[in-house]
Amino acid sequence: MGENTGNNNYLPQNQVFDLSLDVHTQGGSNSLDDDGRLNRTGTVWTASAHIITAGSGILSLAWAIAQLGWIAGPTVMIVFSFVTHYTSTLQLAASYRSGDPVNGKRVYTFMSAVRSKLGGVKFMICGLGQYLNLFGVAIGYTIGSSMSMMAIDRPRSNCFHIGGGKNPCRVNSNRYMIGFGVVQIIFSQIPHFDQLLWLSIVAAVMSFTYSTISLGLGIAKVAETGTFRGSLTGISIGTVTETQKIWRSFQALGSIAFAYSYSIILTEIQGTIKSPPSEEETMKKASLVSVVVTTLFYMLCACSGYVAFGDLSPGNLLTGFGFYNPYWLLDIANAAIVIHLVGGYQVYCQPLFAFIEKQAAARFPDSYFITKEIKIPIPGSRPFSLNLFRLVWRTTFVIVTTLISMFLPFFNDLVGLLGALGFWPLTVYFPVEMYIADQRIRKWSTKWLCLQILSFSCLVITIAAAAGSIAGIILVLMSDY
Repeated sequence: MGENTGNNNYLPQNQVFDLSLDVHTQGGSNSLDDDGRLNRTGTVWTASAHIITAGSGILSLAWAIAQLGWIAGPTVMIVFSFVTHYTSTLQLAASYRSGDPVNGKRVYTFMSAVRSKLGGVKFMICGLGQYLNLFGVAIGYTIGSSMSMMAIDRPRSNCFHIGGGKNPCRVNSNRYMIGFGVVQIIFSQIPHFDQLLWLSIVAAVMSFTYSTISLGLGIAKVAETGTFRGSLTGISIGTVTETQKIWRSFQALGSIAFAYSYSIILTEIQGTIKSPPSEEETMKKASLVSVVVTTLFYMLCACSGYVAFGDLSPGNLLTGFGFYNPYWLLDIANAAIVIHLVGGYQVYCQPLFAFIEKQAAARFPDSYFITKEIKIPIPGSRPFSLNLFRLVWRTTFVIVTTLISMFLPFFNDLVGLLGALGFWPLTVYFPVEMYIADQRIRKWSTKWLCLQILSFSCLVITIAAAAGSIAGIILVLMSDY
């Protein structure tokens, strides 16, 4: 595994397509672990904070429940949480070490694990899928943050309030996306993932903040109207056509899948965990804690939103202006969303940043522009390491994702599509295949058949969710022309 590119250490040429949240080597030998890397300090709680930060899409879940109804909606959410946790444990068990399960070298990245266990074509396909997913998440987070910033904008809120929610109050979101992009350019210069801990903790706290506010507003809405809305089968025919009902139900599956899309960075998070106990044991506990906590909040927010609004549940509870008062509380909630997405953007994009930078260092090890770390003194703190290539590449990435976001006016459909495309291949298929290869499970054995049935079932769900989301995107584009 490559280390600090600033010291001209780099990955061998055969180690390509490898994402990494590398903790760079520095200091004396006493500070290094048995892999020659800086001693890690991560715990169950820091890992949980990273995972919770990576989770998103909670505010669209009320809409998803509205499409599926009281029976299918919560059931699907519980199934997704169970599948995600189960495949995560398979992934962590299979990707703990390469080669010898006890003395083999630790695997620090999802791609390294796939290469070690599966190799070949599957490795290349996994790399392409993971990169595209991370790129898409960056776009989705940019759009989502702009929606919350628009909701905070007082003139727009007043417009909705005065119009009783009937005035569309169209506002150009470009300036909000640009503002979010500027913040991401600054934060993207954080050189190593281990230095993101404080940002993940803040983002996790913000996630609980806006989730709690959303839950409270939903309960208050029910108390105000005295009516429990919703039905066993979801949005009724008549409110939408039969065809729309089908496509929306499929899209809802993608929205729920997006909320559980963090497994692709579990191995990277594992690379920050100290031992003993083993990193695998710690990460399994962190995964369980995160799944239980997030699912509890997901269920409470989704169900309270559906109870409050029924078939009219907005795509985003806090930016769809289902609620108008109190303004200050809504502003706090939307500000918390923005802060959470700032952190989530970085947690997802740091692996992609590291991949490009390591490949560049491997190809051009003598390039001053690519490998030189310029130390900038900061009074009262350690010097900041500025790398010119990192500055240019990460800034370009943020600019490109921001520009693409400006041309994509659909949030729910994009969230559904991202959830669909990432769920089966990255959350289910590769973890299952790695586990089968690692444990040498005999083909056609009972365990092998059960794992294949699980994988195939999730593939069917992914195809349906992708189809529904694409149909939604097409309908949005057609309505704009």
